[in-house]
Amino acid sequence: MRAVVYSAYGEPPVVAGVPEPVAPDGGVVVAVRATGVCRSDWHAWRGHDPVPLPNTPGHEFAGVVAAVGAGVGRWRPGDRVTVPFVCGCGVCEYCRAGDAQVCPHQTQPGFTGPGSFAERVVVHAADTNLVALPDSVDFVTAASLGCRFATAYRALTAHGRLAKGDWLAVHGCGGLGLSAVQIGVALGASVIAVDIAPGALALASELGAAHVIDATADPDPAATIRDRTDGGAAVSVDALGSPATAATSVRCLRRRGRHVQAGLLLAGPTPLPMDVVVARELAIHGTHGMAAADYPPMLALVADGTLRPGSLVRTVIGLDDAPAALTAMDHPPAGPGMTVVAL
Repeated sequence: MRAVVYSAYGEPPVVAGVPEPVAPDGGVVVAVRATGVCRSDWHAWRGHDPVPLPNTPGHEFAGVVAAVGAGVGRWRPGDRVTVPFVCGCGVCEYCRAGDAQVCPHQTQPGFTGPGSFAERVVVHAADTNLVALPDSVDFVTAASLGCRFATAYRALTAHGRLAKGDWLAVHGCGGLGLSAVQIGVALGASVIAVDIAPGALALASELGAAHVIDATADPDPAATIRDRTDGGAAVSVDALGSPATAATSVRCLRRRGRHVQAGLLLAGPTPLPMDVVVARELAIHGTHGMAAADYPPMLALVADGTLRPGSLVRTVIGLDDAPAALTAMDHPPAGPGMTVVAL
């Protein structure tokens, strides 16, 4: 089959012929129909997040079950599916409790094994990790759920406990942040979006953000948010992942507010204003995707049009263009929104 492959960190990836995968016991092979191009794949390619080499990137995908391994009970060839970017083992205490997203034995296509920038990809523990796609949800839309939209959904609903009428602050308007903006608006929150790119802020406004803040022009976005919200946001999400945005997210909260760290912080320890956390009795949450068992409520909102993740896809490319899309992340994006590879 055809797949994108790189053999060393930073080496230009290429489309090459590789052996067809075989369905493992308990797992399946999925024929990939669409896969997202995500900055996490770039981090792996650059060596910031070590992966086995050679590697095929890709972890946000949707497709059709092509082959089923021994012991799989719920799935058959031809089933339309998507998969969380974190796949649980299915047998540990965390998976049994429904928390496969923190499984200590997790697998991740594109990180622990070959990913979805390929015509076929293996999914282990299929009965735990596969998600059935409603017929009304197309493959490109399903691939856009990936680690960005699904992560944002769980960040706001499970950790942020976002309620209608709450103020939500979103720091960073890439794919994850714009997903949070759209979800927050759909859930009835008033959203303030913070970024440094005019195009990203313009798209956040289109998605319904009540206010946008250009962090290059505002010396203290946290103070501005507290002023505009009469005391601070109830929920704030760092969707970028930097020491500065994490600290700003905490400082912009009202008393008893909730900070959710969704953006990756790969550079090591990050100082936070713990004096503010203590004085205001703030809650700090990390979030790491969403287990397959938690997808149905989100997919129901996608199917009925309440959530429109497909509207965040601005570019659809073929597999031959995927290497260039990955390496282009060395530079600031040309515009907001997601890129999806359609096969």
